[in-house]
Amino acid sequence: MEDQNIEDGLTENPFPRDFHGYWNTGDSDRKDAPLWAKYRTKMAGEFPSPFRSTKHALAGQVETFLEKLDQLRPEENGSAYLGASGDLAYAYPWVKNVAIRQEMGDLDAVLDDVVSLFQGAPNWGSPLTLCNVNPNSNTAALLASMMSQVFAANILEGEYAWNVHRAELETAGMLGNLFGWNPLNTGAIYTYGGGGCWTYGLKYGLTRVLPDSRSKGVRSNAKVICSQQAHYVQQNATDWLGLGMDNIVQVRTDTRTNQMDLAHLEAILLELTSQGIPVAVVVCTMGTTDAGAFDPIGKVREILDRHPNPPGFGKAILYADAVVGWSWIYFKDYDFDQNPLEFSERILPILKRNGLALKELSVADAVGIDFHKAGWAPYVSSCFLYKNAAEFESIHRRGEDAYLQARTPYNPMYYTLEVSRTASGSLAGWATLKYFGMEGMQAILGGILESKYYLLDRLASLPEFVCVNPDDSNLVTLFRIYPTGTDAKAQYQRELKDPTRRSELVRHNQLTEAIGILLFEWYRSGKTIDGKYTPHMSYSTGFRTTTYNQDGAEAESVIYALKIFPMNVFVTSEVMRWALTCVLAARDEVMRSLPSLAP
Repeated sequence: MEDQNIEDGLTENPFPRDFHGYWNTGDSDRKDAPLWAKYRTKMAGEFPSPFRSTKHALAGQVETFLEKLDQLRPEENGSAYLGASGDLAYAYPWVKNVAIRQEMGDLDAVLDDVVSLFQGAPNWGSPLTLCNVNPNSNTAALLASMMSQVFAANILEGEYAWNVHRAELETAGMLGNLFGWNPLNTGAIYTYGGGGCWTYGLKYGLTRVLPDSRSKGVRSNAKVICSQQAHYVQQNATDWLGLGMDNIVQVRTDTRTNQMDLAHLEAILLELTSQGIPVAVVVCTMGTTDAGAFDPIGKVREILDRHPNPPGFGKAILYADAVVGWSWIYFKDYDFDQNPLEFSERILPILKRNGLALKELSVADAVGIDFHKAGWAPYVSSCFLYKNAAEFESIHRRGEDAYLQARTPYNPMYYTLEVSRTASGSLAGWATLKYFGMEGMQAILGGILESKYYLLDRLASLPEFVCVNPDDSNLVTLFRIYPTGTDAKAQYQRELKDPTRRSELVRHNQLTEAIGILLFEWYRSGKTIDGKYTPHMSYSTGFRTTTYNQDGAEAESVIYALKIFPMNVFVTSEVMRWALTCVLAARDEVMRSLPSLAP
């Protein structure tokens, strides 16, 4: 019904006294119905119907909407962003100077507005999108997630999710089995992101180590121990939970492997024990954001067990932040002798090493997993997995509420941080586990590694490039490019180890950052080189410290690097070569515009 028809007949007849009389048979509104009833009739035709129909309004709208979305996608070999322009089409903060319109809007017009918001958004499925661990989503996860939006499944408690709860419960079982835990005693909570997983891990530690903290608050300076390369969410979690960021203790990382320094960890634990200070949680990062390194969690468990908390405190939690690297565990039992998926001999040892590293997740008390990273599922599908569901759920249990009743055996509202929780993430993760199976996940991960090691070979053949994380076997490749004529491999080693070369390190860090900024500008502006678009890449302003700055005290004595994440199934060897061609072009442009960066 058009907006102008809503006003028709409002004054022709007096309003019916009977609410039911506002509508004719078939729910069409009467001409003498009040305006609110006419609006409701209009909306009833545009809300998803609760009943089966051969001509479903939602299906038609979805089809139309998908056609509009498809127009955002570029033609083949197009840019790495959606739509016709990569510009940011609003000014901050003036964009907030907007009010809600008085009259009801038109659905098609609103959907057009929604599509317009995605103009210039990153196209995660583009083979030119190499900036971070942001993959495109698999179809099974997308459709499963959408089901939750249509039918509003809420993992508050059983009444509002019913059988949809199985997605979370079966996730716990499937991953528990994969990790070597007892699946019947494994718990899973889908939460708001990797930061939510970290927060759950810290809360688990605080509750176990300081049981009075639930009623009296945190009154002891319990420590959080993690590596120098742990995710910055460490600050969020300690801040929001009231422990305080000053209670984070960082363990040095090895400058070659980027792993936690075990001797330093043990020294920290000895010092804390001697002072009577408890540890709430030790966090092993199983796939650091930039370097992609795995902390040696099996050995960390041995050290932690040798140095328990002082008397009067509970046992510290060992939490694995595996949101980036978790899926390498799919290779823990792969038959490397038979090699059924026929991976190249080059990457078999790497796959085996990754699988063995992640096999040690079995010793963790809890693990953080992101399906929207190395699970190829839509946001937000983060899963906090815990080994001892009976303990976790009992020590965090709260009282009951009068207006909610436990209708099924599974009612996580009594112990979760969030109360209302959409089933969107659990359905996406669960559908991914069922759809990919073991071999599907192995194939997609192995394919990324084939792309990565092809790139490493290319870098090794170019004298002005150097890979700076050659010992890290995760998804990302970090590298530096130097001015023409420089032996990049030798120069990098001097900058990494020799404090007298600090000024050269700083200058080449500035060069790296300038290249990263220029590449982003080229990507956003739709710049082409030889008729081909430039990729969407990123850079790190300090993925590791130098050997003479292991405590991180010297802010400038860190290593900057450009990053390439070949995260989706559309990336080819040609894309890898093209990315390096664009980096070379950006390096030359920067050197022309900033001669101060020349040797």
